[in-house]
Amino acid sequence: MLFKNRKDAGIKLANALEKYKREDVIVLALPRGGVILGVEIAKMLDAPLDILSTKKIGHPLNSEYAICAITEDGDPICNSAEVKNIDPEWLAGEIKKVRNEIKRRREIFLGGRALYSVEGKIVIIADDGIATGLTMIAAIDEIKKRNPKRLVIAIPVTPYDTAQKLNSMVDELVSLDIDANYRGAVGAYYEDFTQVEDSEVISILNAFENKDESA
Repeated sequence: MLFKNRKDAGIKLANALEKYKREDVIVLALPRGGVILGVEIAKMLDAPLDILSTKKIGHPLNSEYAICAITEDGDPICNSAEVKNIDPEWLAGEIKKVRNEIKRRREIFLGGRALYSVEGKIVIIADDGIATGLTMIAAIDEIKKRNPKRLVIAIPVTPYDTAQKLNSMVDELVSLDIDANYRGAVGAYYEDFTQVEDSEVISILNAFENKDESA
């Protein structure tokens, strides 16, 4: 399946999640790309939208290759086969650096406001795609500690093997394309996969919050 852009993917995912309309739902988007999808889902379900910042830690020899992922408050989720050969001091430094970046992002996006309470709610975690799944696993691990009623992850495209792993960790995986022949990069499934800037995330979140206030 090929999506025009993140908004198109978000609308299609929102339609697939329509059964959750009128339920006690909160949508958590993984910034930055996931926010564009998350806002479409939240609008469809008439649900609150929040962000859950997760960030990968890249291999020292190839920063694009994730060896760990971390959330705002959670423990690092790491590829054990990769980190066993990594200098622990270097890794500890990267974890500290990434935590600071996550705090910076939340301050920029939401003025440092704490994550909404998800206890007893249906939580839908949205992102624009998945490759290794490390950042999503870190997000799942973080939210499970907060006692949601039901945990759903919503992603336009997922490699088949990653989907099997994620499916066992949550109550429901909603993915529009579970691909056994994954194309190697999330962007390969979009006509337009332009990088999302901080300013765009801020604009989307502000517009969504202003809509709620004027409703």
